[in-house]
Parts: sequence; structure tokens; C-alpha cells
Amino acid sequence: MSEPLDEMDRKLINRLQDDLPLTSRPFVQIAEELDVDEQEIVDRTRRLRDDGYLTRFGPFFDAEALGGAFCLCAMSVPEDRFQEVLTKVNAHAEVAHNYERDHRLNMWFVLATENQDGIASTAAAIEQETGLQVLLFPKEQEFFIGFRVTA
Repeated sequence: MSEPLDEMDRKLINRLQDDLPLTSRPFVQIAEELDVDEQEIVDRTRRLRDDGYLTRFGPFFDAEALGGAFCLCAMSVPEDRFQEVLTKVNAHAEVAHNYERDHRLNMWFVLATENQDGIASTAAAIEQETGLQVLLFPKEQEFFIGFRVTA
């Protein structure tokens, strides 16, 4: 992180966590709200992303509402193979998130596919490529937690 956050960066980060306007130029409205010009919002957003303050910037889609499927998965990966397995797992476009945990099941990831069959086939492919079992934890109930971090 090359530059410390200033007050405008903090305002922008807080604002970006709310709904973006559904227009062809959403940063115009945000710029007006923050009393700066559109290019400053674009430049600051890019810098915040490039400097690592924003780790993800983009929409969240409800895969099931769009006809797709998703599933939380876990693996028990030997420590000396973790990077190798991580590379193989992350090579699949269907892998949406991947996290290391300090637990026997030390690799957790989310599969997002076009249909339910895609979950099983992608998990099977990962098992074939790694020689390790992929445990599937399908959603039983959905909770919206509205995660937000104040900058």
C-alpha cells in the first residue's frame, strides 16, 4: 500500500460499498455526492484497487437466481503440496474464492457453475488432478449478512 488513505479515499470506500447507480456512468453520481469530478472518482478507485485497499471491486451475482449453482468446498491438503494444489484448483474458472485455513480442512473454496451438474464435474476434475478428495457443502439455507467495513 503505497499511499495512506486520506479523507476522500475513506468517503469513497464507504460509498462504494453501497449500491452503485445503475447507469452508463455510475461514477458521475458518486462524484456529485462527494463534490468532486468523475475522473477523480475513477482515478481514486483504480489507485485504491491497485494499492490493495480494495481487494475486490465488482458485482455480486446470485448464481442460483440466474439458473446456475454454487457450493462451498473444502479439502485437506498436505502442507508440502499446498501451493501445487492451490494452483491446480485456482486454474478452474469455476473457482470463485479460495481461502487457506488453520484446520485439518485447510483449503476452502466456492464453486460457481452454470448448473448443478457443473459442481459435481468440476469437483471430480479437481480430485482427478490433485488426487485429493473435495468435500462439498451445499447451501441449506441462505442468510444475507450485509457485510460492510467502515474505512
